[in-house]
This record gives sequence, structure tokens and C-alpha cells, in this order.
Amino acid sequence: MKETVNLFALAGKISALTQGVPHLVANLSNVSALLWQELPDINWVGFYKREGDTLVLYPFQGKPACIEIPLGRGVCGTAAARDEIQLVENVHHFPGHIACDLSSNSEIVLPLHCGGEIWGVLDIDSPTVGRFTEEDKVALIAAVREIEKFL
Repeated sequence: MKETVNLFALAGKISALTQGVPHLVANLSNVSALLWQELPDINWVGFYKREGDTLVLYPFQGKPACIEIPLGRGVCGTAAARDEIQLVENVHHFPGHIACDLSSNSEIVLPLHCGGEIWGVLDIDSPTVGRFTEEDKVALIAAVREIEKFL
């Protein structure tokens, strides 16, 4: 099991890892690896990029995942379509949930912006029901602000 981490240190670690690096995919790869390393009790973390009316899989850590998700479908598609964070205690109760990994039971998805538009989402899954808290949400919002700096 991964050690407990100071969630509010994540934004600073992301900044240190990506500042001055002009390579988008490399930055997203390192951020997904950092979050995978730092966040306890997760089984998937990564990015989906918006391309028209679809979210397309981008760098991630975890089992193979859904390659395309239509906007408005599942937790990720809903987050992107509504431009709202989705903190889902139990994904099996979420209407239209897309089960890419059957061991996922809770999820948090945060929209990412570039130039005032939805760029895509940061998606984090856990095998534990109720894994994500409001404290996680606040810390991950700060992390997303750092990610948005290099999009």
C-alpha cells in the first residue's frame, strides 16, 4: 500500500516536474506517474483529451483503458460535457457509468482547460467505495491548475 501523502504538496511537485518542459505528452506522462506514485489506494490515473465530441485516451498509469468516451457518457464524459468536477462515491450507482476496469468502485474526474475551453479531463479511480473526499478534491483542483499551465 502506498504511504499517506500531503495532498497539498502535489501541486508544487507537479510544478517542479514540468516547469520549463515544452513537451506536452512527456509532462502528462510524468504527472500521471507522479500521481500514481503519490496517491494511496488508487488503481488508475490518467488523462483524456477532448477531440470534438469525444474524449480520447492520453497518458495514464493502470490497466488498459477505454480509448474513446463520448462527451456526456460515463463519469469522464459527464465531467467534460458539464465542465464540472465529478466526485463519485460509488461508480456502480452513476447513471451510464462506463466500466473500463471492473475493480474500480469510486472515481474523481476534474475538467482541464486551455484557452478558456475544455481541453480534457484528469481521471482517478479507486477500488475502494468512497475513497475520494472533499479534501482530495481541493488538493486536486490545485494540481489541475498546475497542469493547465503547460497545456
